[in-house]
Parts: sequence; structure tokens; C-alpha cells
Amino acid sequence: MPFVLAVVLVLAAAGWRIAAAHVPDLANFAPLMALAFCGAVYFRDPKAWLVPLGALFASDLYLDHHYAAVYGESWTWPSMAVRLVCFAAAVPLGRFVAGRKSWLNLASGSLAAALLFYFATNTDAWLRDPLYAKTAAGWWQALTVGRPEFPPTLFFFRNSLASDLLFTAVFAATMEFAALRAGAASLLRPRTLAVTSASR
Repeated sequence: MPFVLAVVLVLAAAGWRIAAAHVPDLANFAPLMALAFCGAVYFRDPKAWLVPLGALFASDLYLDHHYAAVYGESWTWPSMAVRLVCFAAAVPLGRFVAGRKSWLNLASGSLAAALLFYFATNTDAWLRDPLYAKTAAGWWQALTVGRPEFPPTLFFFRNSLASDLLFTAVFAATMEFAALRAGAASLLRPRTLAVTSASR
């Protein structure tokens, strides 16, 4: 049942990512990183970790076609590989958090995944895009304002971070609810939940 739930959530996430690409304000507001991270936190079966990566790759193929049609530019394979590596890195990060689950650690893991994606993908853009000067100032431009014909890079990071935190919370809450419905113990440490509830 947990694996089926993971597959359903990830397929919905891939659909969301594709649909959001058609709404400029939702650019980068996608749940796939959160699901890759949380899949590693909650599921021991490696197949559950691979599903988000497959969904990322499949949706990347569509988005490459979409952006080529809209902006006249395609993503290159090395850049797609960088994104895949970032999502794959969420798996060991999730396994690290799995042994010490708490709301704080889940949020910290989401933040770390978002920062990794932000720095890696924008550094890749700086290295590969000839419109960026190969200087510290050019790298800073890639990390902050980006190219003038696109929204600022920090706008995309804001959406990525917000979506990672939101969907991590949704995924964790869903798994907690499923555990309670099944009569199982809480998947998060009872002591941590008590502390978290008291602090709200």
C-alpha cells in the first residue's frame, strides 16, 4: 500500500509540474523534489525512490519540448543530468533524515535539497550559457537576476523552496494519517511531535 501511495503521489506531482509550466507564476513550484526526499525518508524499498526520478525525467522530456516551442531554447542533456543528480542526491539526504525523523529535520532536509538544486542548476547555467560572463559577477547574475528576458532567478528559487517545504509537509502528514488509519505507531518520534505541537 505505501508503494502504491507513493506512485500515485509522484504521478500526480509529474502532472502538476507539467501543468504548472503553462502558468508563469508557478514556475518551479513542483513537488517532485519533496517526493524524492520523502520517499527516501519513509520507504525502504528502492523502487519507491526511483519513481520520482523517472517522473522527473519523463516530465523533463515534455518540458524541453514546451520551452523550445515557447522560448526557442532547449535544455541540453548535461543540464538535464545535473537536475537528475540533484534529485538523486535527495535520496541519501532522505535516508539520513529517516533515522532521526522530526518535523524540524524534515524541514531542514527540504531546505538543503532546495539549496542544492538552486546552486547546482544555476551554476550549470552560468558555465554553459554564453550570455553569462565567466566571472564572479556573471555567476552572481546567474544566481540572482538571471537573464533579462526571464524572471529573476531568485523568483524560481522562492517557488522551489516554497513547494519543497509545502509538499514535504503534505507528504509527511499523508503518511502520518495513513499510519494512524492502519493502527500503526506514528512514523515520527512521539516525543518530537509533542514538542512540535507545544511550540505552535
